[in-house]
Parts: sequence; structure tokens; C-alpha cells
Amino acid sequence: MKALHGMVPTLRPLDAARRLAAAAAVAALALASTAPAPAHAQASGVDPDAARILKRMTDYLASLPQFGADTSNVVEVVLVSGQKLQFDSASRLTLQRPNKLRTERVGDVASQSLFYDGHTLTLFDPNDGFYATVPAPGTIDAAVDFARDSLDVVAPAGDLITTDAYQRLMADSTSGFLVGKSVVDGVRCDHLAFRGIGVDWQVWIDDGDKPFPRKFVVTTLDVAGMPQFEIRMSNWTLTPDVSPKQFEFSPPPGATRIDFLPVGNAGAQP
Repeated sequence: MKALHGMVPTLRPLDAARRLAAAAAVAALALASTAPAPAHAQASGVDPDAARILKRMTDYLASLPQFGADTSNVVEVVLVSGQKLQFDSASRLTLQRPNKLRTERVGDVASQSLFYDGHTLTLFDPNDGFYATVPAPGTIDAAVDFARDSLDVVAPAGDLITTDAYQRLMADSTSGFLVGKSVVDGVRCDHLAFRGIGVDWQVWIDDGDKPFPRKFVVTTLDVAGMPQFEIRMSNWTLTPDVSPKQFEFSPPPGATRIDFLPVGNAGAQP
């Protein structure tokens, strides 16, 4: 039976770069990693202002009962020759706490939709008409972990949408500082830069009364060529359509149900 492999970008970059290289630099777009190490209040070397601004953003997102956003993603792949390639995708994310999530992605390599209704998680490929559905945990936080660890499926901005996003982001960070003010897509932001184990990451956060994240850049340091992943977030809304039908998948006529690939088959295609 044909199997489906989830490849939706996220902010967990370390293993992703290895997967991308292993898949001849064009097949894999799933950015995932192992479970984070135990979190601590603030890593040594992290500037208090940077930690405060980051936590203000993550606490704000965690407090929202619902929201929607558009994302524009660029993943960079380094060929064996050292030449770099970039692949683009765009996503729309709709979330309702504690247990509703929908994402729709259109990209260079694949287009996929993810539906989570608090009971099941479904990944649908509208181009081929294949979908896979499995029972899922009862909260977004648990479903994000389950999808990543058990299915190799990662939601856009994965750890940002969990209620413990600050702990997840800071778990392996060893240093961080406030770069200064910046502008992203016309929005004035605080620009933060962090370093972790084998990875540098930057985040631009709206400095207004709604501290939405506007941009992330992740650089993988322990992979030849140091590939980057970038995500820009825009069109944030606090009043998305959260009717039940938005999160429930109904197979269109002619769609075929298949299975998810076992974890470890990175680079496989639907």
C-alpha cells in the first residue's frame, strides 16, 4: 500500500539539514529534531532583555484562544558540490485552543493540508488525492509532539503554537542577545539572535501591543555549507473561521486513503 510522509516546515532545524542532505538535497522538506532537553529558566549567556522579549511573545501566543496567520517559508539545501538551492512554500495556519489545528501548504516540492480536530490527525495531498488519518492526542501540544515523533509530520511554526513554546525554544540555547530594532514587511520589530547546540537562530518580534513573531531564520552549523531555513509570518488575525468543519477532514470524491510511512523514512515521497 502506498504511504504518506509528512513534509511541512517547522523551526526544529538540526536533524532536518541531515535529512535534506541524505535525500539528494531535493526530496525532504521536513524540519524536525529529537525531543528537547529539560528546560531551565534562562540559559547561561542569554541577555535578560532578549529572554524577556521572547517570553512576552510566547506567552502572548499561548494566551490566545484562537488565531490565524500566513507563512512564507524558504528552505536552503546544500548540494555535495557546495552549491546552495532554495525551495519556497507558503502556508495558512488556523488554530483554536485547546485542540483544533489546520494548515494548508503550497510549495515547490509538495502541497499538503493538515487537519487536527482533537481526535484524529489527517494529512492530505490535494495534487495526488491521497490522505492518511490516525487517532491523535487530545491537545495541540500533545498532538504536535505525537505528529513529529510518531509520524514525522511537523506543523508550520511547530513549537511556536504550543503553550510551552518558550521552554521548547530555549531548551538548548546557550546564548542570546537583542540585536536592536528592525523592520519586517513594514512592521517595526525587535530583532533577537540566539545560539544553541549546532544551530544559530534569529527571531523578529512585533514591538507593538500584539507581539506576534514576524520572521525566523535558522542556521544549521554542523552541516557542510551551513544551510538556512527562513519563515515569515503575516496577516495575523484573532478572528479566523473556527467553525468545526474547518478542522474536520472530509475526503473529496476520488480521494484514496493510505498509511503514514514509519518514522525514519526521510525523503520518501507520496
